[in-house]
Amino acid sequence: MTEERTRTPRAGRVASWFRGLPRWLHSVLGVIATVLGAVVIVRPTTSLGLLAILIGAGLLLSGVLELVGRRTGDNDSDSDSDGTPRPSFWRIAGAAVWILAGLLVLLLPGLTVRVLAVIVGLALIVDGVLSVVAAFRPGKTVDARIAAAALGIAEVVFGVLALAWPDVTLIIVAVVFGARLVIFGLLEIWHSIRGTRRRRADADAKPTALRRWAQTTAAVVALVLAVGAASVSAGIHGGSPVVDEFYAAPRTVPDEPGKLIRSEPFTRDIPDNARAWRILYTTTLGDGSPAVASGIVVIPRDADGPFPVIDWTHGTTGFAENCAPSLAEHPFESGALFLTDQIIDHGWALVATDYIGLGTKGPHPYLIGPDTGHAALDAARAARELDGANLGDQNVVWGHSQGGAGALWTGALADAYAPDLDIQGVASLAPASNLPGLVGNLDIIPGGSVFGSYIMSAYSRIYPDVTMRDYVRPGAEAIVRQMAERCLAEPGVFVSLLDVLALSNDPVIFSKDPTTGPMGVRLEENTPPPTISAPLLLGQGAADQLVIPSAQDAYVEGLCGAGQQVDYRLYAGRDHVPLVEPDSPLVPDLFAWTEARLAGEPVDPGCTRVER
Repeated sequence: MTEERTRTPRAGRVASWFRGLPRWLHSVLGVIATVLGAVVIVRPTTSLGLLAILIGAGLLLSGVLELVGRRTGDNDSDSDSDGTPRPSFWRIAGAAVWILAGLLVLLLPGLTVRVLAVIVGLALIVDGVLSVVAAFRPGKTVDARIAAAALGIAEVVFGVLALAWPDVTLIIVAVVFGARLVIFGLLEIWHSIRGTRRRRADADAKPTALRRWAQTTAAVVALVLAVGAASVSAGIHGGSPVVDEFYAAPRTVPDEPGKLIRSEPFTRDIPDNARAWRILYTTTLGDGSPAVASGIVVIPRDADGPFPVIDWTHGTTGFAENCAPSLAEHPFESGALFLTDQIIDHGWALVATDYIGLGTKGPHPYLIGPDTGHAALDAARAARELDGANLGDQNVVWGHSQGGAGALWTGALADAYAPDLDIQGVASLAPASNLPGLVGNLDIIPGGSVFGSYIMSAYSRIYPDVTMRDYVRPGAEAIVRQMAERCLAEPGVFVSLLDVLALSNDPVIFSKDPTTGPMGVRLEENTPPPTISAPLLLGQGAADQLVIPSAQDAYVEGLCGAGQQVDYRLYAGRDHVPLVEPDSPLVPDLFAWTEARLAGEPVDPGCTRVER
């Protein structure tokens, strides 16, 4: 007996010792695992620093349970010489992977989500490979081989997905590990209770064929789910727009802003009675340095012109370079322009800038006013160099949301920056005008984290005094950066929505108030000034959940107090995008107001407010 015990591997003796602990202690262990798993599932991002610790503890506990678990007599266990079941080498190796990963996370709780995702992804891959290798060990039954191989391949696939989607990996893995811990914990409690009523021989009996094949079926289902998730991931990645060579700046760029660099015919989503071009042109950043931007020009097909120009500044499409409307499947609707047909039917031309950094080299100056205004004005200049476009001298600026603020900046800068352009009016629709008010309300705005990611990414990359680490919670920084790389019109935005849902119990991504300090100063700098000499129409939805009406009211009050003429119209029951949809009461008002501007009709010089 002594000789046999000497030959017993140390891990097997430790496992036997743990299995010999009092049943009440196993129940306590089960309760701890269940509670810990439930916490991770319910609140995976309450504090990503704490979550790192919880995940580390979960990894560690999973490894311990894998090593000393009571699933004795299963298909992946060996036996001591006296018949006592003990974990196999491969189970010990797999458990060691979980334990080492858990210890690493616990020792470094400040790891970013990306690094933690890499750790977990690699752990899944390594454990999966070990499972696949274990499937080919001699002496295993057919069902055991299938189960080990299927589960191992599934783990490898999920590990690769963890590396491909680092921002949601922590959330998904937290839920998976939480569920794993809950299951382990409940099984531990069940076995403890069951063990008090049955002999150990019954508890340690080998699983029946039905149970073995049930485990095999579960492993195959896991593999099917992994393959399905991989297919969805590939589809999401494949649905993202790709920036082509058209947007590349030439080696020699004209110094003068508003010069046409290149153009080509454009047909996507263009009305049948219109023709269009995609253009690349020169413009200027807010600091005066030269830049390149792209856009679309659309004119009536069966008319001679010259055509009055609607200079359109689009709503938010994203922050990354591939988020240009001219790259999108629906280039106008992606930026909330649903009226292209009506514009052409009125005999007007449309000039729609993509902005700097969308299509062209970034970073995109999201909600940074001078850069946006310059891009819109220079698009109107460059479009007039197109052969056959025959654009007239009159311009009316329209813009919505991000572009609503852009329209305000376009009007404010026109006299000084582009005195050669005849701006007849500015129509700003649900503009992101009151930037401190907008950013200060992001925690109560649906999807506010996505827009917050765009703002923080732009301001931190363009302004040296604004940094992510000063304003964004350390654990949320990787999520913010990843969300900023997805366009609103691409399938990947659904992954960002998963982030938003995960943040629903802790929606604030900021570690301190972003309207204070350098960020607050920059937001104030980019609030459109009251220097618009052209007639101004400002439309706002009374039910807008993104641009809060009270914040818009405060901005308009400031304009009026500074002597700016404003025709302010508030539309009852209209949310942010529905305000500019074809059935909105704003649409006939907008066209009538634009026709009056092009006809040179006078406007009331003061501030008016009309509720519709």
